[in-house]
Amino acid sequence: MLAIDISLSVNGRSVRTSAEPRTQLLELLREDLNLTGAHASCEQGVCGACTVIVDGKPQRSCISYAGDADGASVTTIEGLDNDPLMGELRAAFTRHHGLQCGFCTPGMLITARDIVVRLGELTPARIREELSGNLCRCTGYVGIVEAILEVSAGKQPAATVAPAVASAARTAPPASELVKQAVSLAERPASASVAATPSRQGWTSIQQRLQIASAPADVWTKLADLKQVATCLPGAEITTIDGDQIEGRMHMALGPMKVSFKGDGKLTLDATARQGRMTGRGRDTGSGSSAEGEVEWNVLPGDADPAATSTLAVTLSWRLSGRLAQFNRAGLVQDVVQRLTADFTANLERSLKGETALSGRIKPISFWSLAWAILKGRVAGRR
Repeated sequence: MLAIDISLSVNGRSVRTSAEPRTQLLELLREDLNLTGAHASCEQGVCGACTVIVDGKPQRSCISYAGDADGASVTTIEGLDNDPLMGELRAAFTRHHGLQCGFCTPGMLITARDIVVRLGELTPARIREELSGNLCRCTGYVGIVEAILEVSAGKQPAATVAPAVASAARTAPPASELVKQAVSLAERPASASVAATPSRQGWTSIQQRLQIASAPADVWTKLADLKQVATCLPGAEITTIDGDQIEGRMHMALGPMKVSFKGDGKLTLDATARQGRMTGRGRDTGSGSSAEGEVEWNVLPGDADPAATSTLAVTLSWRLSGRLAQFNRAGLVQDVVQRLTADFTANLERSLKGETALSGRIKPISFWSLAWAILKGRVAGRR
């Protein structure tokens, strides 16, 4: 299999190596660099034992490809030996008996450090919510929660979460290039750009600008019919619209978890300005996960031909809690959103032309099929 070159910073040290495209970041750290603090357990991104810090944010290394870390700064538990906050957490975990077998502890400590830096002083309930993506079979979590509660007391949240160690500069490719890596132009004639944006605490937001080969009036008319629009996004289903109140479902398959959020929301449309806003919340009873979301969109004249093409400006914001929250900060999330954006845009264009957007049934989102498509696009882009 074709090997790819990888250059990254690990615990402040520059590393240059090569690996097969399917190599996990966890494999690279443990087997090639002998950094065994990140543990291999479920290998599905569920338990959190493999958690490391990538560019300042916790990330599951067992479901992250080593090739995706090219140019990144990676910090493992070994790289935090001299970190003052980590020293406080280690001592508190010892005092409060927050570990027994110790297998989950490295990932638990990295997550604990992140939430204290990011949120400052915490309540026990918020600590338990933030730790929902890290599983422990031994302790019952009581000592862990007490340790984090003690360390967080009196601390203020940081404005931004910086990498724990000095790292090599990472130059991100433009958003348009990221989309080209995910989906070829032959598959999707429309173009899109995606940018992460600052958001209120606990929420993630992404702004998108989609170029659609249809007139603004036609695009707005289509977007005003939410039941038709939902068929353009795999996994989405609008069941009831009563005035500005909406009920619906969203089906997903994320690793071992199959979730189906059922919830309600509110829709606001401004036909004059061609602007819309929808807010909603839902819960999956099987996994106990909850989600809140907002989407705002504005149909504008297109960049190429203002009369015949459209620019769809969209801002997506969401907050996850429960077991599903473990995927919220993964480095692959933005790529998955890009892939979904590409699929949605292609289906919307087909629908505007009178063609069928999807097959007649609701197709659930599969994290792994999306990730595989992204990986193939990236490997093809390196050749």
